[in-house]
Amino acid sequence: MSLPAPLTHPGAAAEARFTALPCRAQPVTLGLAAGRPFDLAVIEAFAKEGFDAGYLRLRDAPFAHLDYVIPARAPGDGRAAWYSETHHLAPATLIEAGLHLGRRNGAPFLHCHGLWRDTSGTGPEPATQMGHLLTPDSILAEDVTAQGWGLSGARFEVQPDAETGFDLFTPVATGLAGGGTRSLLCKLGPNENPHALLPQVAHDLPRARIEGIGSLIRTRFAQVCQDSYATEVLLHDGEFDGQAVRIEASSVGFDGVATRGILSPDSNRTCITAELLILGE
Repeated sequence: MSLPAPLTHPGAAAEARFTALPCRAQPVTLGLAAGRPFDLAVIEAFAKEGFDAGYLRLRDAPFAHLDYVIPARAPGDGRAAWYSETHHLAPATLIEAGLHLGRRNGAPFLHCHGLWRDTSGTGPEPATQMGHLLTPDSILAEDVTAQGWGLSGARFEVQPDAETGFDLFTPVATGLAGGGTRSLLCKLGPNENPHALLPQVAHDLPRARIEGIGSLIRTRFAQVCQDSYATEVLLHDGEFDGQAVRIEASSVGFDGVATRGILSPDSNRTCITAELLILGE
């Protein structure tokens, strides 16, 4: 497959096509409390470990109430894509998700993409749905344990992005790094080929694990291509071996149904952004 056609964004293309800052990533195991807004549960759990930035992987988490949005067509104001109306599930099971903890306007802020299933028991067997979790409006039904990494030396902060017209997570330096794995916190610009760009980002790391979330134009897997020109993505397994990038991911478009597979090399472009934690080995 060839690369999809790039999208037109409201601002001029930034000269730098990625931002990557060194950091240290410390593995953490967090206990997340049920019965309260999910964002507060995550923020408090990271804070107990001494971190105000990090990346978390969630699996098999029961939610009493789960709200989310999916990609939608451009709103007509020059921006390339938008969000759907809010979808509500009660109850639901979160199958898998990835979540960045950073800051917005000086306060903790989360960005989460995930997969879930309606467990209300009404109607036929539901399909696996996917989207952007609305963390302040979602509540765990039970306490759960999640694995991730606390970050020092850099964190994501929401900043205006003139090229896309969105406020986006962007890496900023936070001073001296602590212990943990030598890593990079990275934002990719729109319309970029991640398989070509990531070796430039991670050139100082002989091998690396790639974690994160983002968006792609018409996500292209080895055997299938999504119709939606704007899709959101969750990385399940990403690696860089010093030369090539391999990424297994799930993606969702305008229909809200998840597709999973290996991203076709050199056949994808970022839609709005990609927010990545690149962990050295």
